[in-house]
Amino acid sequence: MDELEFLRGRVYGADHDDAGPRQGRTYVELVAGPLDGLLLDVTDWPDHARAQDVALHTEIGRYGSGGRALYSLRAVDRRRFDWREDIP
Repeated sequence: MDELEFLRGRVYGADHDDAGPRQGRTYVELVAGPLDGLLLDVTDWPDHARAQDVALHTEIGRYGSGGRALYSLRAVDRRRFDWREDIP
């Protein structure tokens, strides 16, 4: 299994031993970029927060350790956040 296949279906920021989605939670899928295929838990996010860009810490993006990947809500599909760019 390669690294990308390993990450699919896992929740961003979750403990490695229990990284799968949990029942009763709301997730969006991260599409493209270094976090492609991961799920982001937005259960407690108000609607206006989902409409804003979100910068997620990642070590596998362009800027390595300490870098972030910028994602935005997809206009036609509120279940997906699209990658925009990597930022320091």
